[in-house]
Formats: sequence, structure tokens, C-alpha cells
Amino acid sequence: MKKVKKKDAPNKINYLAIIFVLFFCSSLNAHHSSAMFDKNKVLAVEATVREFQWANPHVWIQIIIKDETNNEEEWSIEGIGINTLFRRGWRPNSFAPGDNIQIKFNPMLDGSPAGLFVGAKFENGKILGKWDE
Repeated sequence: MKKVKKKDAPNKINYLAIIFVLFFCSSLNAHHSSAMFDKNKVLAVEATVREFQWANPHVWIQIIIKDETNNEEEWSIEGIGINTLFRRGWRPNSFAPGDNIQIKFNPMLDGSPAGLFVGAKFENGKILGKWDE
């Protein structure tokens, strides 16, 4: 009979580390999920920027949209992390309060006034994100 050496025996710490990593990765994936947005629909509206929040884990653009009866409604548009946006040319002052923009986003599935950023076009023609005419 072969004697099992200690170094050949499974290491409980390795198993615990693997379980921890798998659990953490699944939680991280859920946090970064975009399942609450309707990715099959893109809304395109004219809006005024109320606030731009340059922060991790996601940037936020607070916009004011006027409906067909000229009533104002505030929407929250979620973007991706600042590290990626910085590499794409975005800066903390990319949007300023009062900027009039055209903005495209995927709306929330539940109809609440929020969405996932797709692209924006400024009055001077500058484009951030994806913008197909």
C-alpha cells in the first residue's frame, strides 16, 4: 500500500481560496450586470445636464427632459467606470450643468426614469460614446 505524503494530500486552504474566488467573481458579475436595462431599445432625447457625477464604480449623468406638455422630468443615466472613460477621452468636466445635449440610452425595463448611457452629442457637434445618425 502506498503511503500518502503530506504534500500529496489536498490542501484545504487551496479549496477555500477557490471557493472564495468563485463566490467573489459571481457577486462582482451581478454588481456589474446590466440586466435591469432594455438593451433592445435605445431612447434618443434632447436634455439639459443637471449634474455629472465623476465617481467609481460608475459615472452618473443627471438630466432634465421635457415631455410633450413641457413638464420637466429628471432622469439618471448610468455610465461605466472612470478608468475606462478616461482612456476614451472623458474628463470630470466632460458634462457641465446647463449643457444642452442629445442623449441616447437604454431605458430601465421597469419604466423608471433611468437608463444606461449609449452616447451624447453636444451643441458644438462633439460626441461622447456611440452615436449613429
